[in-house]
Amino acid sequence: MYTLIIALLLFVLPVASIGVEAAQGPIDLVAASLQWFTFWAAGVRLFLAGFRQAMKPEYTAGTFFEVSDAKAFPIVREVGFGNLSMGTLGLCSLFVPEFRAAAALAGGLYYGLAAIGHSMRAHRGWNSQVALASDAAISLILLLCVILH
Repeated sequence: MYTLIIALLLFVLPVASIGVEAAQGPIDLVAASLQWFTFWAAGVRLFLAGFRQAMKPEYTAGTFFEVSDAKAFPIVREVGFGNLSMGTLGLCSLFVPEFRAAAALAGGLYYGLAAIGHSMRAHRGWNSQVALASDAAISLILLLCVILH
C-alpha cells in the first residue's frame, strides 16, 4: 500500500494534473510542473506524512528505522511537525503562486537530504528502499523545477 501511495502522490497525480491542464490548452510546462509537483509532493505527501508521524510516531519509528523504543517517539513526532509545516506551505502554494518556488525548494532539499539519510543505512526493508528511490527522484524533479523557474 505504501508503494502505491508514494507512486500516486509523487508521480501519477502530478503528471495527471499537468495532463488535465494541457488538455485545456497550451501550457508553460515548467510552471505547470512547479505547480503540480509542489502541490502533490511537497504539499499533500509531506502533510500526510507529518500528520501520521505526529499522531502515530511508532509507525515511522518501527517501519522505517526499526526502532521500537518509545523514547524515540517524541523525536519522530517533532519530525512530523516539520513535515506538517512544509506540507502546509506546499498545499498553500496551489492558491498562492508566490509560495511555489519556496515550497519546492524546501521540499526538494528535504527529500534529497532524506534520500542521503536512507542511503547510509546498511540494511533497508522494502519501504525504506521505496523511500530512498522516490525521495531521490522527487528531490531532483522539485529542484529542477526551481532552477528552471
